[in-house]
Amino acid sequence: MVRFDKVTKNFKTQKVLKSVSFEIPKGQLVAIIGESGCGKTTLLKMINRLIKPSSGAIYIENENIQNINEVDLRRNIGYVIQQTGLFPHMTIRENIELIPTLEKIDGKKIGENTKRLMEMVGLDCETFLDRYPTELSGGQQQRVGVARAFATDPDIILMDEPFSALDPITRSDLQDELVQLQMKVKKTIIFVTHDMEEAIKIADRICIMRNGEVLQYDTPENILKNPIDEFVSSFVGKNRIWSSPEYIKVSDIMIENPITTSKDMPVLKCMERMRQKKVDSLLVVNKETGHFLGMVKASRLRGVEDKTQTAEAFMTTKYPTLSPDQNILDALKTVTERGLSTVPVLFENEKLAGLITRSSLVTSLSQQYFDCEEEGEEE
Repeated sequence: MVRFDKVTKNFKTQKVLKSVSFEIPKGQLVAIIGESGCGKTTLLKMINRLIKPSSGAIYIENENIQNINEVDLRRNIGYVIQQTGLFPHMTIRENIELIPTLEKIDGKKIGENTKRLMEMVGLDCETFLDRYPTELSGGQQQRVGVARAFATDPDIILMDEPFSALDPITRSDLQDELVQLQMKVKKTIIFVTHDMEEAIKIADRICIMRNGEVLQYDTPENILKNPIDEFVSSFVGKNRIWSSPEYIKVSDIMIENPITTSKDMPVLKCMERMRQKKVDSLLVVNKETGHFLGMVKASRLRGVEDKTQTAEAFMTTKYPTLSPDQNILDALKTVTERGLSTVPVLFENEKLAGLITRSSLVTSLSQQYFDCEEEGEEE
């Protein structure tokens, strides 16, 4: 865990950081993002003491980093920068093994670890280990930079816009690989970027900064849905949520109070209820517990002669459902692939949470086009 406690930084008369306080949970990837000059790189460099705070403190696992030996601190923190920082006169092997060698780790273990790291970043040992950085592409060099950062198996990795100088395709590939790698190794990664799309794609949490202050620190989902002010909304982009539909949850778009009935309701009253509420189906629930029991449809009730019979006799009990935490893509897939007009939404305990209908999906999906039109008119 990394914690910033009222950290400030002044360069002569300029205040670069203004009482910054937030925590980075252990094992999470946090993206620090903001406009140029907002203080994000300064904040990053303070973690390994390349820059000293004017006031305040930074803690790693509740220990003030000023009380940790500077060399030991840096050797236990991986660091990846935009220009890779590889030594051009050293081979790839020598670059990766530099710190472990200084740490006087057993040579055999170093060699085994180097091969593991190369495999981890997707580079063939025989092809690349004895080459020099200038013989590699930008993407390959950055992979080596990541491998070197992991060489001492540090708990914390600092990444300062590592992919910003790469072409879009290579950059996207490395972002994907970083996400996959983080799922395996669960390091605490602090990633500085100026690209909101990148931050949303890779981060567990995003810290948005402006003029040396933290404006909003939250999950990508919450920032997309609930930007704290107009600047964050503008910075994120009003329609950004539609480029990340996995963050649009079923709970965001479902009908929260669907029309229900009990299993003991007579068919005649069920049909009257549908007519009054202008629906073609009712969700059958246990009125005492709220548990979902099934669904009864108007098409099945119309031909029933004895309308004193109850809904229980005609309800469908095996019916596809969704959970509130699934996303709009899951809902769309369920509705379209199964040709359904309605899908109940259930909590884990099988209690009714809401209802997704084909029309509510269409309304939600069409909203992005209305938003785009409004944004175009404002411009």
